[in-house]
Amino acid sequence: MDVSKLDDEDYPAWTMGQAADALEVQPAFLRSLDAADVVQPHRSAGGHRRYSRRQLRLAARLRELFDDGMTLAAADRIVRLETELAESQAENRQLRRRLGEEDGNGAATGGSDSANAPTERTEGDGAGQDLDSHAQ
Repeated sequence: MDVSKLDDEDYPAWTMGQAADALEVQPAFLRSLDAADVVQPHRSAGGHRRYSRRQLRLAARLRELFDDGMTLAAADRIVRLETELAESQAENRQLRRRLGEEDGNGAATGGSDSANAPTERTEGDGAGQDLDSHAQ
């Protein structure tokens, strides 16, 4: 038995019932995300929905936004923008490191230091999630 798959963020290990229990939502909530093409779970050979950890984090973030009064369309857009922002921030950090390496003294050029840079959002708050995974 290969348990290494369980470390894979995108491995569809959770059944709908398990996912609903873990998120403390009704299965209908997860079905509605699937119907709206916001979170599309993998399907087992028998056609049952299976969710990955990444998809569960996305569903949890969407639930938070619903609880704050957002519509599904607004919540989806917010999550997409959060992801784009996190990716852009990561790219900026990478480019700043490269510039620092090129100037030879380890400091990024351009008068900006990392202490003034926005902080990176953590995985658990919805940022940095791969939203392309919901289209699977």
